[in-house]
Amino acid sequence: MEMKKMKTGIIGCGNISSIYLTNLKKSPVIEVVAVADLIMERAEARATEFSIENVYTVDEMLNNEEIELILNLTVPGSHALTNIAALQAGKHVYGEKPFTVSLEDGRKVLELAEEKGLYVGCSPDTFMGSGIQTSIHAIASGLIGTPVSATAFFMGDGPESWHPDPEFFYASGGGPMLDMGPYYLTALVKILGPIRRISASTGIQIPDRVIGSGPKQGQKLQVQTPTHLAGTIDFENGVIGTMIASFDIRAGSNLPLIEIHGTAGTLQVPDPNFFNGDVKLRKHGSEEWEIVQPVFTSEQNERGLGINQMVEAIRNQAPAEASGQLGYHVLEAMHAFERSSLEGRHVILESTLHDPKVEQVVAE
Repeated sequence: MEMKKMKTGIIGCGNISSIYLTNLKKSPVIEVVAVADLIMERAEARATEFSIENVYTVDEMLNNEEIELILNLTVPGSHALTNIAALQAGKHVYGEKPFTVSLEDGRKVLELAEEKGLYVGCSPDTFMGSGIQTSIHAIASGLIGTPVSATAFFMGDGPESWHPDPEFFYASGGGPMLDMGPYYLTALVKILGPIRRISASTGIQIPDRVIGSGPKQGQKLQVQTPTHLAGTIDFENGVIGTMIASFDIRAGSNLPLIEIHGTAGTLQVPDPNFFNGDVKLRKHGSEEWEIVQPVFTSEQNERGLGINQMVEAIRNQAPAEASGQLGYHVLEAMHAFERSSLEGRHVILESTLHDPKVEQVVAE
């Protein structure tokens, strides 16, 4: 029997809303019936572009009983407030990363969702694409033996050279970890399972930065958050990971984005910012890399898989893949990097995950 589409409203009509609206137009389970934005003209432009019937204020959208689900595409600092407002209005909510900025707000969102009996979800959903799913399948199939270690590197120059308004990247709640860390850590957690503890060093290695384009070109930036974070991740299954997230690598890097190392080989995981990409395998004793046959085919940008699956989960009373619990676990891990550095100790994570789809192979 065909599933009835869930009527959905989008709050936040910035750049990211375009790809969501493009992909959700094809959704078999979601119907976007309204958009809202603090800048009404921006919402009106998106409504016209994608033939959306209604342009609402945020209050009008939250008070509309026909709308069951909110897609929260606001800026990170507004993620928690918008999620809480949607849940208090009796609506399920799915948002962009990071889950929230603070751990306290993240806990409030999860507790409220549980209290209301509502679903809350969070991107990234890139792990649902062929790249990460093929990696998960390869490890579950024993292609690298027992996983023993992992590496993850996001190494680049900061966004001020090309972004016209890069201040928020360097404000509290910004930085390379909260910007790109969700992609890398979500991929690692989905491949290897939950994280037990983190030990790290962080710093502002290049404090002098200047906006390089747009109307603010030449203005100096005030850096208020770590721009280089390096740490060790201990997973619950015994795998030891190494991760660096940096805006301080001026000349680029040839380090692999993600690799999983096992007793029988190494798996090179494609860019976790995308849904597709080649998964490469090098077996123990071989000098050659081979491409692993993908489990299915994905396009580069399929944003929306997570919210589509969450609607199916709501209908079937099943767990959501890109869940708020996953988003919070990743958020706690990201905070643990800076906390470990400031406090000079290992930080043991309080949250965990129970994901039956991740094979927990204990490293020997």
